[in-house]
Amino acid sequence: MLEPQSRRMSLSTGLRYHFLEWGGDDPTLDHTVVLIHGFLDLSWTWETVAAAGLAGKYHLVAPDLRGHGDSDRVGAGGYYHFMDYLADLQDLIDQVGRKRVSLVGHSMGGSVAAYFTGVYPTRVARLAMLEGLGPPDGEWASWPDRVSAWIAAWKRTRERGGSKRYHSLEEAAARLRITDPKMSLELARRIAEVSTVRSDDGRYQFKHDPLHLTPSPQLFMVDGAMALWRRIACPTLLVDAQESEFRYSPEEALRRRSAFANARHVEIADAGHMMQRHQPQLLATLLDEFLRH
Repeated sequence: MLEPQSRRMSLSTGLRYHFLEWGGDDPTLDHTVVLIHGFLDLSWTWETVAAAGLAGKYHLVAPDLRGHGDSDRVGAGGYYHFMDYLADLQDLIDQVGRKRVSLVGHSMGGSVAAYFTGVYPTRVARLAMLEGLGPPDGEWASWPDRVSAWIAAWKRTRERGGSKRYHSLEEAAARLRITDPKMSLELARRIAEVSTVRSDDGRYQFKHDPLHLTPSPQLFMVDGAMALWRRIACPTLLVDAQESEFRYSPEEALRRRSAFANARHVEIADAGHMMQRHQPQLLATLLDEFLRH
């Protein structure tokens, strides 16, 4: 029960989707909990949280979002538009979801989970968003420059033909700890192991599509997000990390949280933005208490 199965499925778009599944062979687990990772992350980020208290209690499904992990990239001529993630999630839920479906999303994955719930409010039993209330509000005046920067970066990425390579897993793990210094050396080595692929020259590359590193041409507009959040009727858990590097002003945080009709807000101590890596046991306990009702 504590070890996930690695599975693949075909999406209606034709892409192949990879996901981890705990409890797939146990038909008595009728509550599917979809664990959605954040930007440049992958399904294995949930491994320690699942083992800390969720596996064996729920049917857990953790996908690699398109262009991340072992899921297909969009291919030549394609790009990653945010609502594509929702269409993929619907495919996943339709194919493997059981009687009851809840969503847990971290960061960008929290936005995916909340948008999906806003579009399909009767499909989701419970929603947990881990620092998933979105980036700063966009300004229309910046849009032309953003689009031109996107086009230029898209071309540069295609011409470069790949992402940076590392000579060892230890070097890749060290790179991970630059952006997440609270992550332990042991966990960084594990994440590097599952999130890289070895190239023909023996060096390691992270699996995510380099196109993800280009700036999106679309602005994040909080008013649009709130229009979807207001449609969410299910119990919602909004989780922040006390030591997160991503913070709103108290007024902005309250404004965003107020869009949810049935929400509870909590903070996790001694954790940064990647809380699932810093406090897996505490997070698993919090999620279990929320999901079991």
